[in-house]
Amino acid sequence: MDSPALRRLAFGGVLLAATCGVQASPPELHLKLCAACHGPEGNSVIPDNPSLAGMDAGYLMRQLTDFKSGKRKSPIMGQIVMTLEEDSLRPVAEFFSEQKATGGTVADPALAAKGKAIFEDGIVASAVPDCGSCHGSDGSGDAKYPRLAGQHAVYVERQMLAFKSGERANDLKGVMGAVAKRMSETEIRAVAQFLTGLKE
Repeated sequence: MDSPALRRLAFGGVLLAATCGVQASPPELHLKLCAACHGPEGNSVIPDNPSLAGMDAGYLMRQLTDFKSGKRKSPIMGQIVMTLEEDSLRPVAEFFSEQKATGGTVADPALAAKGKAIFEDGIVASAVPDCGSCHGSDGSGDAKYPRLAGQHAVYVERQMLAFKSGERANDLKGVMGAVAKRMSETEIRAVAQFLTGLKE
């Protein structure tokens, strides 16, 4: 669930963690802040929050930069990233990139099977390319495209719908926006279900 009250609570918890950790070095403090929402090793237990474990450090840095500049919008991250020292963001990104992603549980196997077909083959009739052509056949991603394997289905679906509506537009060359606009909400949900159970 994503609500103003939940966002205020999460942000308040982050600020409290910052206050309690003033003796820590900036990278250590940043990791404490990140752990509040994304888990100590980047494996989020909150479906609305992405898992960061195993993400490419370059990709994570680009997202942090986009949050800092306002290019990518988030009521929580937009406020948090402004409090972080820029020169210590790289160690944080590298830390999460080195962690092992644990993955999630598929709630709807039948829908996930449809998502698997889209991930591997795309949707010819809608000119939707296979997801692996950018994110890797195992969904591990790289510096340009995020790791999708094991990501929360709720989070993936929400981001895809944001690309579809134009609410999110920090994708490279508008690729995800163009792809998402050619997919139905059911197709997006199917891919999201498949990805949460995808293991490397």
